[in-house]
Amino acid sequence: MLRLVGKRLVPQTQVQTLGTPTLRLRRRYHERVVDHYNNPRNVGSFDKEDPTVGTGLVGAPACGDVMKLQIKVDQHSGKIVDACFKTFGCGSAIASSSVATEWVKGKHMEEVLSIKNTEIAKHLSLPPVKLHCSMLAEDAIKAAVKDYESKKAKNGSSDASSPKVAEA
Repeated sequence: MLRLVGKRLVPQTQVQTLGTPTLRLRRRYHERVVDHYNNPRNVGSFDKEDPTVGTGLVGAPACGDVMKLQIKVDQHSGKIVDACFKTFGCGSAIASSSVATEWVKGKHMEEVLSIKNTEIAKHLSLPPVKLHCSMLAEDAIKAAVKDYESKKAKNGSSDASSPKVAEA
């Protein structure tokens, strides 16, 4: 459905009601949402057992969206060198995941924890009814960082310079 919406050129239709034509505006997704839905970036997955990979799996029971976001971290620098996602959900959820993976690449762990859902929603021009999609992306980033940190602590290679993730 979203692919069809993205290809429509005419944003309104004429409807005949009781003999008088009226114009009805169609709701459209912002072009960035359509772009990230039609051409999602960084789709895929890493080996979750890899100690350099953090996996965040979050879902929204109300709408059925499920998002898995994974980060691959350089253990020496603490920089995220790669990210990928798999999302089951609406176009806004897929677009939010895609944007999130683009934004976390090349950043340090403490930088990605400052990414807020409001920034993602603003970038994609999400309507209020779709804000939960950007919240899922923020939660997935935090969950992936938390997973990486717990693996790092379990392996005994934790250092004092690494950021700790607060319980969400």
